[in-house]
Amino acid sequence: MLNMKIGESVKEYFARTLSVVNKLRVNKGKMDDVAVIEKILRSMIAKYDYVVCSIEESNDLDALTIGELQSSLLVHEQCLKAHVVEEHTLKVTFGESFGEKGRGRGGF
Repeated sequence: MLNMKIGESVKEYFARTLSVVNKLRVNKGKMDDVAVIEKILRSMIAKYDYVVCSIEESNDLDALTIGELQSSLLVHEQCLKAHVVEEHTLKVTFGESFGEKGRGRGGF
């Protein structure tokens, strides 16, 4: 139920997840941050798999805060978005440079 949805931003996912966590904490008492962090890492979509592995390997999850995790994932999300924009720009530039301008004019 709390899995990240395809197309959902890290910010949206954290807002939704932390809303549920806060409701659970009010109703059931203390829920430690480590359990929340582990749940978040387990429920990220596949494109974040390498980031999740990196975070798990390079950080002590007992010392990591939810805010630090969110910041790290936001940085990676921005890098992914920048990479997609750069890739799109290269495709457009490559297509214009290598003959796509002539399509539709009776060529091949």
